[in-house]
Amino acid sequence: MKLNVAVQMDPIERINIRGDSTFALMLEAQARGFSLSVYTPDTLSQKDGAISALVKPVSVQDVEGDHVKSGEAARTDLTSFDVVLLRQDPPFDMAYVTTTHMLERIHPRTLVVNDPFHVRNAPEKILVTEFPDLMPATLITRDRAEIEAFRAEHGDIVMKPLYGNGGVAVFKVSREDPNFGSLFDLFASLSREPWVVQHFLPKVMEGDKRIILVDGVAAGAVNRVPQPGDIRSNMVRGGAARPTDLSKRELEICERIGPTLREKGLLFTGIDVIDGHLTEINVTSPTGLRIIKRLGGPDLAAQIWDAIESKRP
Repeated sequence: MKLNVAVQMDPIERINIRGDSTFALMLEAQARGFSLSVYTPDTLSQKDGAISALVKPVSVQDVEGDHVKSGEAARTDLTSFDVVLLRQDPPFDMAYVTTTHMLERIHPRTLVVNDPFHVRNAPEKILVTEFPDLMPATLITRDRAEIEAFRAEHGDIVMKPLYGNGGVAVFKVSREDPNFGSLFDLFASLSREPWVVQHFLPKVMEGDKRIILVDGVAAGAVNRVPQPGDIRSNMVRGGAARPTDLSKRELEICERIGPTLREKGLLFTGIDVIDGHLTEINVTSPTGLRIIKRLGGPDLAAQIWDAIESKRP
């Protein structure tokens, strides 16, 4: 089956292909003979019910500095594509939310991966709260008294923006940390959104495991180890990638959440697990495909396209 594929993404010329999962998906699509096009979310338009974007055809190659060749951009009705990959990076803000409303108009006639309705309604740090027994103790709030009571109960905590990404503005705060008041004021001045506050898991220093699920089934994983002096394991923050296997507990977590992911049309997800505790379910633009393959793991891009093809009539 030859598919006509459009990718909604950040400018392709600027991506770091060495670690970019969207690029891995594009390489695999091209290898299957699919036609590839890209557009950036700022070019989306809705006119009289039709959803279009400024789309340009591309070909890709795994060569740093010369990874893409582009054709002329033209405004194109997105229903002319078989598949749209929703792959721009967060922040998950109102601009991002608006793109999901537009893409919802064409799905499932054009298959959007992941399902835009559920990407909007189940962002990373919200969907995970459907499984409180799998998580560390977690509080979502802007209320200072609630945070102080949580800190008094649990001791060391982690505070992070509810709609943040990539390890930005993630802080560890101890029970008696004198910087808490200033940190609270800083957070409050920067955003009107709540924060996620979680019990700190000391074993994060041994790694924060990213597990990729394809259509709700565990398919591969990488262990991300923080740099000395940092609690953030994100590879964009200097975390070191290590090959890993899944423990019995981690497999149990995947089996628990898999049916929910499948039901919501979240075909490509990446979960984060620290010391047997589920901390996030990444649905907006999950990463990890290239590093897992580089470390000797499976070709997850191929598995994802197998799943996408199975969803097409």
